[in-house]
Amino acid sequence: METMPRKKPKPVRVYHAHETARMQELEGLELASFVSRACAFEIDVFAAGTLFLGAVVLLGKFGAFEAIQHRLGMKGDIHLELNFEHWYGLVYLVLFFGLSVYIGNGKTLGKWIMRIRVVSIVHRRMSLWHSVERALGYGASTLEFGFGFAQYFIHPNCRTVHDRMAETIVVRDPRPAPRNADADPGSPAPEASA
Repeated sequence: METMPRKKPKPVRVYHAHETARMQELEGLELASFVSRACAFEIDVFAAGTLFLGAVVLLGKFGAFEAIQHRLGMKGDIHLELNFEHWYGLVYLVLFFGLSVYIGNGKTLGKWIMRIRVVSIVHRRMSLWHSVERALGYGASTLEFGFGFAQYFIHPNCRTVHDRMAETIVVRDPRPAPRNADADPGSPAPEASA
């Protein structure tokens, strides 16, 4: 008597807590203060605006806007504004913040000045997607009169909405140990006494 071949059972999907090991590595890091995060954000917004303005001036100097108007058959003045009311402003700001975090591995210009850094609770390095996702999350944090930013004060790990969306925390970046010019370059730096 012939038996029918048995179907292989479908593999069961199970939860894998891969974040746990990374979270344990981050245990005990000093979280950044709200003031340092807000100052870094303002510095970054200023840098984004300055870069945008510089690009507009440079393009205007070379007559790029007139060429675009001519090609598109447009008449009148071109008005460029860096805000969330126009699609290009939104795209520019998401790209600016996303690429800044990605290229600096968690440090934008403002975060570098304020000595803080964005750290992924999942990966050792900020991925491009996490960086862009965090930049998109600024919009979610701004909704409801900025309540997403205010969640810093209620979340146990001081995480805002955009931090939770991108699975990140913001920590103080410790200063590098001072190098002793007389010491052997291969020897560790001496510990500072209190």
